[in-house]
Amino acid sequence: MKQLFTSAFTMVAAAISLQAAPVNIKITNVHMCCPSCVKGAEKAAAGVPGVSAMADQQTGYVNLAGPDFPTVQKAADALMAAGYFGNSNELTDINGKPLIKMTDQSGATGTKVKSLKVQGVHLCCAKCVKAVTAALATVPGVTTNTAAKGATSFEISGDFNDKAVFAALQKAGLTGKIGK
Repeated sequence: MKQLFTSAFTMVAAAISLQAAPVNIKITNVHMCCPSCVKGAEKAAAGVPGVSAMADQQTGYVNLAGPDFPTVQKAADALMAAGYFGNSNELTDINGKPLIKMTDQSGATGTKVKSLKVQGVHLCCAKCVKAVTAALATVPGVTTNTAAKGATSFEISGDFNDKAVFAALQKAGLTGKIGK
């Protein structure tokens, strides 16, 4: 019994120390085509108190550093809210699941649609628009889109799966949400 109590106490102490330890994680494969993308990503993530963010245009990563996992997760969420997406597989739990999660928050349900309004995708320049257009070209059934530099939303037309749209955008290092 004493050994069981000691083991349980050790696991709880380890979990608490993991939560309280400083965290430094790299989000990879983020869309970074220009200095404005870099500045936008850094600004979004660093808007979380206690977090510093550094993005690298050449390698397409965003490094997030903060006091603990919950705070750094908030910075990753802020990055996604600003229209960026990436992989966070650098630090994992004992089951191999990322400790910082970049998850689809698009609202897509896997429904076949003929048109879709998308909002919140990072579109600071013509290269961002080109990346969105190239990503959407990989989605079966998409025929047109109205993405434009500086737009906060755009329309997609065709006959396609809404979830496939966001999967393609996320593969390109961008994300957004279904608009109203």
